[in-house]
Amino acid sequence: MNITDGYVWAAVEDAPVKELFPGIRLRPLWAGDNGAKAYVVELDPGSTWEGLDVHEPGPEEVFVVSGTFNDGHRDYPAGTFIHAPAGSSHIPQTTTGCTLFVFYPEG
Repeated sequence: MNITDGYVWAAVEDAPVKELFPGIRLRPLWAGDNGAKAYVVELDPGSTWEGLDVHEPGPEEVFVVSGTFNDGHRDYPAGTFIHAPAGSSHIPQTTTGCTLFVFYPEG
């Protein structure tokens, strides 16, 4: 992560990689003082989140950068923005593989 004059930036390829589940990787990009966080999440083709992903304590905002993301109910192609309110849940998965930008405004 780089900081200059209050600006903070990170390159995805330089972000550390944490494997959450087989075929699902998290790359942290930024964390704010109020608990807000920004990540890139990479899902390999055929991968599925293990269990239910519950949005607590606040909402989750997702932008599908590439591929097709499925929340367990429907497909979201590249270019789609999803706002999931606090307390909602889903099971992230993909048949094609996808890359997501995920933002937690409240941590």
